[in-house]
Amino acid sequence: MADDPKKAAANNQFRKLRQAEDGKRAMTEYENAAIANRAKTARLKALRLARDAEEAAIAAAAPPAPAKKKAAKKKLPAAG
Repeated sequence: MADDPKKAAANNQFRKLRQAEDGKRAMTEYENAAIANRAKTARLKALRLARDAEEAAIAAAAPPAPAKKKAAKKKLPAAG
C-alpha cells in the first residue's frame, strides 16, 4: 500500500505536465491562426483597394456619358 500514494502523486504530476503542454500547444495554434487571419485580411484589403483604384481610373478615363434630353411634354388642347 505504500506504493499507491507515490503512484497517485506521480500520476498527478504527469497529468499536470501533460495539461501544461496541451495548453502551450493550443495557445501556439491559436496565435498561428490569428497571424494567418491577419495576413489574409491584409491581402484581401490590398486586393480590394487595388480593384477600387483601377475602377476609379477607368471611370476617370472614360468620356462622360452624353446628357439625355428630356422629352418635351405635349400640350393638350384647351377644353372649352
